[in-house]
Amino acid sequence: MINLPSNIILLLLSQKHYKLKLHYFFIILILSKFGYSQTKYPENYFSSPLKIPLKLSGTFGELRSNHFHSGIDIKTQGKQGIPIYAPANGYVSRIKVSQYGFGKALYINHPNGYTTVYAHLKKYEPKIQKYVKKVQYKKKNYQTGNIFPKKDKFPIKKGQIIGYTGDTGGSGGPHLHYEIRDTKTEKIINPMHFGLDIADTKNPSINKLMAFPLDDFSKINQYSKKTTIPIKNLGNGNYLADRFSANGNIGLGINVFDRLNNANNKNGIYSLEMKLNGERIYYHNLETFSFSESKYINLLIDYEHYAKYRNRVQKTYKTDKNKLSIYKDLVNSGKLYIEDGLNYNVEIIAKDFKGNISSLKIPIKGTANNSVFIERDTTNYKIIAKDFHKFKLENVTVAFPKNTFYKDTYIDFKVENNIAKIHEPIIPLDKRFTLTFDTSHLSEKQKQQVYIANVTRKKYPRYTSTKKKDNKVYTTSKSLGSYTLKFDTKNPSISLLNFKSKQWISANKTLKVKIKDYETGIKSWYATINGEWILMEYNHKKGILTYDFSDKKLLGSKHLFKITVSDNVGNTSKTSAIFYKKNF
Repeated sequence: MINLPSNIILLLLSQKHYKLKLHYFFIILILSKFGYSQTKYPENYFSSPLKIPLKLSGTFGELRSNHFHSGIDIKTQGKQGIPIYAPANGYVSRIKVSQYGFGKALYINHPNGYTTVYAHLKKYEPKIQKYVKKVQYKKKNYQTGNIFPKKDKFPIKKGQIIGYTGDTGGSGGPHLHYEIRDTKTEKIINPMHFGLDIADTKNPSINKLMAFPLDDFSKINQYSKKTTIPIKNLGNGNYLADRFSANGNIGLGINVFDRLNNANNKNGIYSLEMKLNGERIYYHNLETFSFSESKYINLLIDYEHYAKYRNRVQKTYKTDKNKLSIYKDLVNSGKLYIEDGLNYNVEIIAKDFKGNISSLKIPIKGTANNSVFIERDTTNYKIIAKDFHKFKLENVTVAFPKNTFYKDTYIDFKVENNIAKIHEPIIPLDKRFTLTFDTSHLSEKQKQQVYIANVTRKKYPRYTSTKKKDNKVYTTSKSLGSYTLKFDTKNPSISLLNFKSKQWISANKTLKVKIKDYETGIKSWYATINGEWILMEYNHKKGILTYDFSDKKLLGSKHLFKITVSDNVGNTSKTSAIFYKKNF
């Protein structure tokens, strides 16, 4: 519906302004025809940030772990160091260097009201690089936190090199993560709306259909549990599901992915639609969303199915606590009410950004519910979502803040063989809960080395950020599962990589050290040359610290290198080496 200002509405109602009334009538017709509510974006304002053929390894809005992908990932031919060009005039508004996440990131504000974001950079252009290193040396820390330069500090011209592609942060390989945001609201917008042209002639692939009973009285093929419905690929983007019977309130969901030309990556789709007997009752698209709502991805998918099988099924119905803004044209939240004796023709349509379509047709027969018994899962630990809950067994306490859970439920909680099992990690949480272990029975040395580990996957115990206070250790988490106390007794290892003690290394441009911790992971490192702190960038994927000799001019030829490395429980290793190097 179109909302017009009240003064225009009065004018339209007035007979004295007939021409104006007629004028606005045609405006309304035009806006209705072409989609008044759809935001229009400038398609020719931004040029490509890379001067190589554009191929994507990740699309906007892809389903990721606990979030939607907030940009596009542009392949960089498996290489680092490819120049990044400013797509429009603007100024550098923000810089951030992180060990994880975006790694080296750059933000540019543009006069048209948008901000472009570039992540996982290898390095910035020289002036920005020098500025960032100055901040790092002042803080004596690789991680800078957010830096907000003044508007006139780094003005940017369209086509100017602003940095070079890399593999820093949480990147899974060399690429450029590229975003476009609304500067005022910081809502992220699909960069494809701004005129980027990516070759894609392939239809999405629909791989699984699931049907969900939505209350105690609903059935799928006379069963009260979710059911996988077989589907057939008929070719050319057409799919057909086996006919199934149902009764009551049910929902549907599909596993679907898209592939682009010249790339084998399984990418996300742009939109998902469902029709009931030809009428649209569900639709969502990935045009834009905000960071604050991204966590509700866990309500868009069948979270339990994903937790068990690492396979995402997107629901074509909206649950009550789901606050995603991506939905449009929902009828009964996309839920289907199936009545005895009636036949239903459902169609689910998956579309990529280029408009390639795949369609799954689903025949459903309404049948009477012959089941009387209603099966419910119950335990001694009932969760009322709106209430605070605290449970204690032996030396373990678990506390759930109000609204940690999206709905009322029952959970398992038990302690066996010093392992606290807090249900299975199959329920999505909105908030973090606190898990506390009493450690009064431990020796002082054990208290120093103890930590909380997630042992849900027994072969791969995982350190969780552990805090200590008096005779207790605690952690916070958004993942249910099994936890226990473990002890890290080993110091990190340090190995000199591209030099040896008492060696001449005048030709070396860098100093490299390999560090590793076998249990809780590296927490910090501190390195000096001749007593002065040096910036050593840490590639956590390879475990390599690198110092660039161009950072500082060394005086003399004999130099003393020292480094201290600590893990997450405080185990510390130190090493030192003398090296010889002359500046040329």
